[in-house]
Amino acid sequence: MAGAMQAQKQNLMREESKTSGQGKTVVPVPAAMSGAEIVIQALRDQGVSTIFGYPGGAVLPIYDALFRQNSIQHVLVRHEQGAVHAAEGYARSSGKVGVVLVTSGPGATNAVTGLTDALMDSIPIVCFTGQVPTHLIGNDAFQECDTTGITRPCTKHNYLVKDVNQLARVIHEAFLVARTGRPGPVVIDLPKDVQFAEGTYQGPKQQHPTYRPQIVPDRAAVEKAVELIASAERPIFYTGGGMINAGPQACVLLKEFVQLTGFPCTSTLMGLGAYPMSDNHFLGMLGMHGTYEANLAMHGCDVMINIGARFDDRVTGKLSGFSPNSKKIHVDIDPSSINKSIRVDLPIIGNADKVLEMMLEIWRARGYKVKAEALKRWWQQIDKWRGRNCLSYKQTGSIIKPQYALERLRELTKGKETFITTEVGQHQMWAAQFLRFEKPNHWMTSGGLGTMGYGLPAAIGTQMAHPDALVIDVAGEASILMNIQEMSTAVQYRLPVKVFILNNQWMGMVRQWQEMLHGGRYSQSYTEALPDFVKLAEAFGGVGFRAEKPDDVDKVILEMFKVKDRPTIVDVSVDPKENCFPMIPSGKNHNEIILGPEENQMGQAIEGDGMVLV
Repeated sequence: MAGAMQAQKQNLMREESKTSGQGKTVVPVPAAMSGAEIVIQALRDQGVSTIFGYPGGAVLPIYDALFRQNSIQHVLVRHEQGAVHAAEGYARSSGKVGVVLVTSGPGATNAVTGLTDALMDSIPIVCFTGQVPTHLIGNDAFQECDTTGITRPCTKHNYLVKDVNQLARVIHEAFLVARTGRPGPVVIDLPKDVQFAEGTYQGPKQQHPTYRPQIVPDRAAVEKAVELIASAERPIFYTGGGMINAGPQACVLLKEFVQLTGFPCTSTLMGLGAYPMSDNHFLGMLGMHGTYEANLAMHGCDVMINIGARFDDRVTGKLSGFSPNSKKIHVDIDPSSINKSIRVDLPIIGNADKVLEMMLEIWRARGYKVKAEALKRWWQQIDKWRGRNCLSYKQTGSIIKPQYALERLRELTKGKETFITTEVGQHQMWAAQFLRFEKPNHWMTSGGLGTMGYGLPAAIGTQMAHPDALVIDVAGEASILMNIQEMSTAVQYRLPVKVFILNNQWMGMVRQWQEMLHGGRYSQSYTEALPDFVKLAEAFGGVGFRAEKPDDVDKVILEMFKVKDRPTIVDVSVDPKENCFPMIPSGKNHNEIILGPEENQMGQAIEGDGMVLV
């Protein structure tokens, strides 16, 4: 019987040429395939080469199909949350869709944090979750959960596939939805009987009948925006993660427009790298822990050009006081982000590259010029704000300042192809302040959800996408313990990821807020039983180093670089009392920025409609 079925399958093979018109080998695809085989074939057709997952009973047919092929590499993580974060790092650094495979029940629920993280930060992910057989759905079967119900609020879209003949179409549609428009995570829930069932395979289609994101902007809106930009006296470009998602060409066009106009440019946490941070037009990061000059320029601008940012609360602060005297242009691929929190004067829906291309074309065609004298005065004001040197610190004595450790890391990685991931906390903000990103897709961090434990698995995914690059996870000693088990994954796949821990023995950002806002009552923010991270690295099969005084820092970084075949943990003992400044307290305006204990004052730089030079 089995032999007859196999012969029938062979007879159903489509008569396809062995070579395509481009000379590439075409593998014949059976007309009838199992659901599990359809999954693998669809992944091949989507160009997937790497997936991150953890097996379980409800996805064993897919794992069996993976075993019988060699074109897709599976990376076995140690926790499903780690699988999604690894796929995020892979996607964010490569521009491809990250793929995840987990089992039903706890496999799916463990993935929820990563899915929510990807939704908040617009990361394209397709996550396959196993499900109990269709006839058991709703019966509280072993390892059953309502995956589509649970993940509906934390995904861009999700599917429960009950018909094997719809499976290929759903997979191709899921990839289209994940990567186009505003990118995001998509879940495909697969009952086990559908994975066993036989059905027909359909190849990917170029278009979807109803899902059509608006890529090209309305020209009339762009013309009005360019006219407003040309009228500006105190302009600022405000860029976000949407610039990265729009692709490298969008970043090239942004640089061209900034340098053509001579306008200042700032960025959200997620947008770092879209514009070269070493360029003089760049004012540094914006927001709660952004630079003095970026925040005050945002507060005092008269024309704001927002491209690919969603007016997050960590950027806007108090909504009623946000950039009170400006005309606001908002470019976004997602219509639901327009006027969601900040009312804007000129909304433009479209992909950032298409919008910038049209803006440049209109600017040149109409011969627009900037208001040179007004722009000169604006830069004089900005340079005065820059003169405050808001990121200054003092490295004296035998205690390592975290800023110093990161500055040395920055200097010693110059000239290397370096990708940075982070955990979440003070170290994350210091990394954003002190490291320099000159091009997109080299900075992977958890922005919207602020997920501790993101950095190590994200570094693993990034290293898989860039095997020969230097990948460093800037971590805190509390955050790294959230997903420390992924060290085992890095060892198994001989991935030379570097974990650079700024160890202050506290949940640093929690301690800072408790000090500033809760009377110094440090409730549960001190970690009293930390592991020896050097021995921990060695226990996993990696390498560990420790820096305890400033003279150690360069030495351990250089030793870290030498390790090429396994992960490394560098434990840097830093000042436990150091706080992260500048800081805008939650709910305050940009001009209510705290510069630090030595300044100990608010940056009241702009009053009413006029500017006060400080």
